[in-house]
Amino acid sequence: MESGGAGGEGETAGWRFGAANPALAVAGSQSIRAAVTRIYRCLDGSGDARPVTFLFQNAVAAHLSRELPYAVSPADVVLTAGCNHAVEIMMSVLASPGANVLLPRPGYPLYASRAALSGLEFRHFDLLPDSEWEVDLAGVEALADANTVAMVIVNPNNPCGCVYSRDHLAKIAETARKLGIMVISDEVYDHFAFGSKPFVPMGVFGDVAPVMTLGGISKRWMVPGWRLGWIAATDPNGILRNKKIIDSVIDYRAISVDPVTFVQGALPDILAKTDDAFFTNALGVVKKAAEICYEKLKEIDCITCPHKPEGSMFVMAKLDLSSLDGIEDDVDFCSKLAKEESVVICPGSGLGMKNWLRITFAVDPQLLEDGLERTKCFCKRHGKIKEAS
Repeated sequence: MESGGAGGEGETAGWRFGAANPALAVAGSQSIRAAVTRIYRCLDGSGDARPVTFLFQNAVAAHLSRELPYAVSPADVVLTAGCNHAVEIMMSVLASPGANVLLPRPGYPLYASRAALSGLEFRHFDLLPDSEWEVDLAGVEALADANTVAMVIVNPNNPCGCVYSRDHLAKIAETARKLGIMVISDEVYDHFAFGSKPFVPMGVFGDVAPVMTLGGISKRWMVPGWRLGWIAATDPNGILRNKKIIDSVIDYRAISVDPVTFVQGALPDILAKTDDAFFTNALGVVKKAAEICYEKLKEIDCITCPHKPEGSMFVMAKLDLSSLDGIEDDVDFCSKLAKEESVVICPGSGLGMKNWLRITFAVDPQLLEDGLERTKCFCKRHGKIKEAS
């Protein structure tokens, strides 16, 4: 078994991921895009039928490298039609026979659904609400076995609204190194951090354990409909390239879809020339909404928010069913709330947390206050009558 790379000192398991799904390379070589690329190579020697690809790769590599202690190679950047497409690609690429991946709970449900669709086993580790939703690293080690190939983190976090500290990310990297697995770091909410902890990219620790960074422009630039994202190997030791993971990602992309070409072409200016005032203003609006949400939730007796949101656009809150009458669970709560008050909240069951709620504060502040006031009225109306002592 191969050495685990930097910092191993005899403790690292061999890297458990290898050449991914072998069907991808065959399918890629037979795809229409591959045929078109070969035609272009014959015509002009460029080898790529999409001339904006290199602009995109160079722009993203430069963008990511600004915050890392090493330079990301443009060859290690793959464009995707949004970050959801990046999730699809990674879950498909890792779906070799018998492999499993570790996913956070609560978590963004697309990871589990895409893993299931690809035949990739998934196991859930817990995020700890009483520890600012940090990863239960002991639980990660207990879940992993010889077939575990990766663990997923989302930072800043959807659905919990937390931001991981540099120290906690270092511990995640060390755990991954010890287990011999890669870290898939979903950073589509990068820099959406407005609390005490700044955003730190997981790639900072890419020399400890290899990291596949998923990102895009939908959240920070507030253009979700543009469907432009990326996968980048933030792995200065080249482990992911040596293990053919990058090749497998490229092969999958060869039989998949492209983002709109003119948006790709605009990306270098989008990444390099957006004024800082835009980000400052956007973050200020979201921070204000987060504070409104947290303070209003404290007024609702049957809902407890264990941690003030510090990032992304969401917060998880616990539902106290013992104080409610005629409410069976979180799904029943959300269904009746929608019918009676026209307020839509996501039940935690869909994210792996029964009798919790995921609340978004990415709405107009007045609408947010109105919605939470309606939720408060709903809870009072369904509250159990307390007996006089």
